[in-house]
Amino acid sequence: MVGGERNSVTELSCRSCGSSELETFLDLGDTPLADRLLTDADLDKPELIFPLRVAFCKGCSLVQITETVNPKILFADAYPYFSSFSPALLKHLRENALDLIARRGLGPKSFVVELASNDGYLLKNYVEAGIHVLGIDPADGPAAAEKIGVPTRCIFFTRDLAETLNAEGIRADVIHANNVLAHVVDTNGFVVAVARLLKEDGLAVIEAPYIEPLTEHCEFDTIYHEHLCYFSVTAFDRLFRRHGLYLNEIKLLAIHGGSLRLYVESHERVGASVTDQIAHEAARGINGIGYFRDFSAKVDVLKRDLLALLQRLKSESVSIAAYAAAAKGATLINITGIGRNVVDFVVDRHVHKQGKYMPGQHIPIHSTDALLEVQPDYVLMLAWHFADEILAWQKEYRARGGKFIIPAPTLRIV
Repeated sequence: MVGGERNSVTELSCRSCGSSELETFLDLGDTPLADRLLTDADLDKPELIFPLRVAFCKGCSLVQITETVNPKILFADAYPYFSSFSPALLKHLRENALDLIARRGLGPKSFVVELASNDGYLLKNYVEAGIHVLGIDPADGPAAAEKIGVPTRCIFFTRDLAETLNAEGIRADVIHANNVLAHVVDTNGFVVAVARLLKEDGLAVIEAPYIEPLTEHCEFDTIYHEHLCYFSVTAFDRLFRRHGLYLNEIKLLAIHGGSLRLYVESHERVGASVTDQIAHEAARGINGIGYFRDFSAKVDVLKRDLLALLQRLKSESVSIAAYAAAAKGATLINITGIGRNVVDFVVDRHVHKQGKYMPGQHIPIHSTDALLEVQPDYVLMLAWHFADEILAWQKEYRARGGKFIIPAPTLRIV
C-alpha cells in the first residue's frame, strides 16, 4: 500500500473506449518495475512484483497491459530517466523544436508547454529562441530544469491542472507530450486536459512508440509497467475524436525502435499521412487479434534463441557484460531470466545509475569505463535502439576484440 492506496489494479475494461472486450495475447509473467533501480540497502528487501500481461481491445484496437501500478510508485523521485544523457535524443528534440518554431511562426508572444518535461532539454531550445515555456513533470529529479532556464511545475498533468492553468491565463500555442500518453492512468482525462490547455488554433505534438514496429521487430522489451498503452494510428484517431480533437498529420520516426509523431488540433483537416496509414493498418490486420497472436509466438522464439546463444557462449567460458541500465534492458533480462550467472555487470553512462543494481536480477551497474578496464569478451546491448550511437562510442573496446550482442530487431553479434 502507498498512503493507504492499492499498489496496483487489474483492469477489466479498455483504457480508451471502456469496452469489456479485452483479449490477452501475451503473458510476460510477474516482473519488477523496470525503472526501479536498487541500492545496496535495497538488496535484502523484497521487491514489488506485478503481472505483465498484454491485451487487445476489440472495440477500438488499443493494445494495453492489464495491470495498473500506482503512479506514485512508478514515478517517484527515484525515477531515473534523463533525456540529456543521449546525444542522439538531444538532436532529435532540437530538430523537432526548430521545425515547429519555423512552421508555426513562434516568437516572443508564443507559449509552449511540455508535458513530462523531464530535465528540460526540449524546452531549452524554445528558451534560446526567446519563447515562453512551461514544463510539467511529477518526478522530482528530472523536473529540476530551472538551472537551464526552463520553468517547471513538479506535478502530474490532469484535468484539474489544465483548469488551474486556464484560470491563470495560460493557454498553449504548442503542447509537447513525448512518450507520456502511453504512461498515464487516465487516458481519456489526459486528452481532455490537452484539449482544455490548447489555444483554439494551437497544436499538440505527441510522440509515442508505434505498435507496428514493436510487433514486426519483436520489441517485447518495450513492454513494461510504465507503458500502459501501445498505440496504432487507428487507436489514436478514435481516442482523439472522442474528445473533439483531430489527428491531422503523422510522421513515422526511427527513434526508440519505431515511434509516431502526431500533430493534433481542434479543427479537422486530416491529411494523407494519416488516412494512408490507417488503410495500411487495416490491410496488415493490425486491427485484429490474430496479428497479435502471431507476435506472441515471435516473442517466444526470440527469447529462446537469445538464451541459447548466451548459454552457448558461457559454456565456452567467455565473459559477458551488458550495456545500458534502461527500462528496456530490465524488461529483457527479467523476462528471459538473464541473471548474474550469465552477465557479470551492466555499464551505463548515466552517473545517477552507476553504483546501483538492476531490478529483479540484481546485476551491478558500473561506469562505461569498466568495458576497457575489464574487457569482457561480449557485451549484451540492452539499449539496442541506440545501437549505432553506442557502437561509435565503443570503438576502442571493439578494436581490442570486444563484441556486442544485439538482441533486436534481429539477434546478431557485431
